[in-house]
Parts: sequence; C-alpha cells; structure tokens
Amino acid sequence: MINIRKLENELWESADLLRSGSKLTSNQYCMPVLGLIFLRYAYSRFKMVEAEIMKNRPSRGGRVMPVEASDFAAKSALYLPKEAQYDYLVNLPENIAAADLKSRDGHPMNSLGEVVNNAMQLIEDQSEQLAGVLPKSYTDFSDELLAELLRIFNNSALDDVGGDVIGRIYEYFLNKFAKNIASDDGVFFTPKSLVKMIVNILEPKSGILLDPACGSGGMFVQSGDFVNSKGMNANSAMTFYGQEKVEYNAQLCLMNMAVHGLSGVIKSGDEANTFYHDAHNLNGCCDYVMANPPFNVDKVKSESCESAGRLPFGLPSVNKKKEFGNANYLWISYFYSYLNERGRAGFVMASSATDSQSKDKNIRENLIQTGCVDVMISVGNNFFYTKSLPCSLWFFDKAKNEAIRDKVLFIDARNYYTVVDRTLNEWSEWQLKNINAIVWLYRGEVEKYQALIEEYRDAFRAYSLECADKELDEILIKYADFAALTDSLNAHIDAKRKRAKECVEQAEKRDKKKEQNKWDDYLAWLEEILTVAKEANWLYDKFGVGEYQDVAGLCKIADLEEIKSKGWSLTPGAYVGVPPTEDDGVDFTERMKEIHRELLQLQAESNDLMKTISENLKEMGL
Repeated sequence: MINIRKLENELWESADLLRSGSKLTSNQYCMPVLGLIFLRYAYSRFKMVEAEIMKNRPSRGGRVMPVEASDFAAKSALYLPKEAQYDYLVNLPENIAAADLKSRDGHPMNSLGEVVNNAMQLIEDQSEQLAGVLPKSYTDFSDELLAELLRIFNNSALDDVGGDVIGRIYEYFLNKFAKNIASDDGVFFTPKSLVKMIVNILEPKSGILLDPACGSGGMFVQSGDFVNSKGMNANSAMTFYGQEKVEYNAQLCLMNMAVHGLSGVIKSGDEANTFYHDAHNLNGCCDYVMANPPFNVDKVKSESCESAGRLPFGLPSVNKKKEFGNANYLWISYFYSYLNERGRAGFVMASSATDSQSKDKNIRENLIQTGCVDVMISVGNNFFYTKSLPCSLWFFDKAKNEAIRDKVLFIDARNYYTVVDRTLNEWSEWQLKNINAIVWLYRGEVEKYQALIEEYRDAFRAYSLECADKELDEILIKYADFAALTDSLNAHIDAKRKRAKECVEQAEKRDKKKEQNKWDDYLAWLEEILTVAKEANWLYDKFGVGEYQDVAGLCKIADLEEIKSKGWSLTPGAYVGVPPTEDDGVDFTERMKEIHRELLQLQAESNDLMKTISENLKEMGL
C-alpha cells in the first residue's frame, strides 16, 4: 500500500525545490502551482466520470457514441476539452514552436506556458463560475521549469491509487500554501475532519447553504459529497453561497468547487467582509450555515456592524474607540440571524467563547433561551495545520424536536482523536461516525446508530473475505462481541509479530528486505483491522444496542435549568466531568516506598559518579 503521507511530502518538496531555484516569490508561485494540481485533479475526475458515461453507451453504425460536454453536465462534472487534459499537456513535444499548435483564438503558440494558459482558458469556457478565476501566468515560467512541474504532478503513484488520493494531494497543497499566506489575525485553513464533523451533524439535504467565511470552499465540497452520497444531485438540491474577504482564497474556492462539479455564488473583496455586509441578502433565509470564521478578531467598527443589522441579541462589548475588542460573538449572532425558522448552523469557534463574560454572557444566555443551541463539542489541540490551539464546534437547530427542545448535548472529545504526526491530530472516519452516533441517540435516531453497528460488522465480514489466513478468518467470523474480538486480534497480532521476526531472521540475506516488507504490509493491515475493532468496542461498550446514556468524561445532556446553574456556560467539560480512573491493581503506598528507595539509590550513584569525576580532574591537574 502506498504511503500517501510520504507521497504528499515528496511532491511538495519537489515543487518547493523548483520554486527556490526560480526567480518567483511564493505568492507568484503558489497560484500557478495550485492551478496545475487543479488540472491533474480535474483530469482524474474527468477520466472517472468518462468511464461511468461509457458504461452501456449506445452505439451508432458500429461506433460508440463519443462523450460530450452535456454528458458531464448531467453528472455535475467538469468537462475537459482534449487540449486541457493533463495527459495531452504532459506528453507535448519539447519544441513547442515546431509543433504548429494553435490557441482557441487561432493564434500560434510558441511556448509551453502559452499552451497551459490556453488550457486554462478552455476550461473557463466550460464553466461560467470559473471565468477569470484560473491562473494564466504560465509564461512567467521557463518551459523547462513548467515541464518539470507537470511531470512531478503526473507521478505514476497517483495513477495507481485513483482520484480520491489525488484529491487529497490537492487539499494537501492547499494546506501548505495556506501556511504561507495565513496571517496572525485568526485566519487559518479548516482541516477536513472538522469540516466533515460539521457536515455529518447538520446532515444537509436541500435548500440554501451559506458559508460567510468560506476560504477555499471545504464546507461546500464536503456538503456536496454528503448530498450526492444520499443519492441526490448536490447542484439540484442545494444552492451554495459564500463570502470571502481575501480574493485569493475566493479564487481557490471557485477552483475547488468546479473540480468537484459544484456551482455556487462566491463574493469576495470589501463587499464580502461579513462583519459589515450581508453580500447575498440572506438574513433569515438560510437552511444551513457552516463556517470556520477567524477567531478573536479585534478593531471591528461597532457602528458599521450595528447599521448592518443581523444582531438579534444586541451588541457585544464596545471599547472607547467604538470598536469590538473581540468579534467572536458577532459571528455567533450572525450565524443565528442568517437561519430561517427551520435552519441549522454548525461552526468552529475559539474555546474561550463558550464561557466568556460581560456582554458575551448576556448574548449567550439569550441565545440558549431560544432553545436553538443543539450540540457543543470540545476539540483538543493540534487539529489545525497552522495553529495548535483547541477549539469548539457549535451547532444550532431552530427546529429541534420537542423532546430535546430545552436540552443541549455536550461532548468532550479533547482526548478522542488519531495522531497523524507530532504536530497534527484528526478524527478517523470511524471516529467521526462514533461521535455522530452519540448525536443520533440524543436525537432519538436509534435506527442510524444500529445501522452503524451493522456497518462495523460488515467491515469485519469484508476483512474476512480479503484474508488468506484461516486463523484470522475464524476470529473475524467467530466473535460477535467487539470486546472479545479486540482481545483475540491483539493476541493474533502478537503471535504474527513473533512469526515475522523468525521468518526475516531465517530468510536468505538477499531476501531479507523483501520478506520484511511483506510482513510489514501484512502487520499494518492487521493493525488496521484492530483499530476498527477498538472503535466498534469503544462505541458499543458505552451505548450497547442503542440506548443513550450520559458517559462521564465524554457526553452529557443538560437542560436549561442546569445550564443556568452553571452561569450559562457552554463548555462541555463543565457538564461531562471526568472519566472514572481505572484501578490498575497497584498498591499506591507500597509503590511510593519503592520509588523512594529507587530515588535514594540513584542519588547515591550520582554522588559516587561526581566523586569519581572530581578525582579524575584532580589527577589531570584541573
């Protein structure tokens, strides 16, 4: 199995090495490079959709009907003319001037930069929302540099693993460039697992979706995937609106949406500064609002905000300069105000906002008393690519069912995550589903929880069909109980590790690396199965066949009276408490005595060592 993390890094390092060897600055370089990644991703999706279209394709006169732009439009996919397809560009001859190539306007093209610019223009011709958006500055690159970039992003490993991973590479490059352009005013890229959590809990189906701080469009893309996965067409079911103050980010958003076959209306620049403008006139009109707004922004002009409206609970605290020292509750008020009478909102917010005081507290109290606050989730450190701060996910629902109308579900997920590397955590797909399952039970949607339990069982049945190991097959089929399955898998993996060591030691010297790689791949696959078993057990151990219960340290349903008694705090940790400490069977008093004896022994050894060093220095005359 290809190491995607390694591939991401290699592609980035190669591209960045070329940048450092060119005369271009990072700002001049990033958009063209993202444009090439866009082309590669768009081509991957084009080939995937083309293969779908060609299934059962009618023929005429013995010839299969060729695909057309309208076929792609019917599948909400981006059509690519031949001259804009990646394999065409990467296989062009070295001498462009001698190839007699003509642009879409009939002009001769004499450099690779002109050909790539023409490809971008051809794509813009296919998509009204991309008009004037795609980079067309490729003549700034030498043909040699541009050809090398095209080659780098045509890595054969991408062809082996398919479009989903190419999409991940595209997102990875967005993330890397976001690091370069992110400033210290609270603007940073939203990681995919936070976006997925918001979309999964809001469950968009149809209507108007607004992201008033849309960045590169992750909320739209994930919502589109969610709607399409339910058998609907996202472009028909949803209307996407975005506001993004930074025009560069708005361009990325439009590119990101287009490559996923989505259309929307995105406004940028000063008119899209959400603090002062409702650019689409959507106040009170939205079915869904999703956002990761900049946190803790200051120097926002209070009079301009007040005249712009969307503040149903009044103004946050204003300083002597008639500015807000912290705009978090402006955003929170806006998100509520944008919703229609059945609307849902989900957004990322600084952790401090859950129990901030002064006028923030008054706004929060009024907000809670509307009954719309639905779910609050605490998120731990290291979920963001450029910041290590913790955050909270807030969810509003103006049409909660009566059983939970005066209740809020609190989830403390700060200790529930998967470590990606030293500086980055995320929720795995199963962890996203597990947290979502708690929300389902709170809402009384037991059938969705039970479907997830069956999905776990289906996963183990699928693993069983994959394996050629009879012992493993028996374990996967035998144990219906997730706890017993986890224990058996642990024991099986321990035994296989010992066997792997023996096999590698016994292998001929020339075969040792091959044998080691074979066992490493197999053991990694077993660990994958074990991880799924652990997640299944984590969920089933707490909620069984599907009955919600408060779990200390994890989740708690609190009513308005309890929230009032906590000073209108929305901090999950204030409600869920701490998990019970497991008894490890160690006698505390006896263990402390042992530690004390060990400490005295180490101190004595240290004194002896210092004495020896001192005597040696004296002998040396020092």
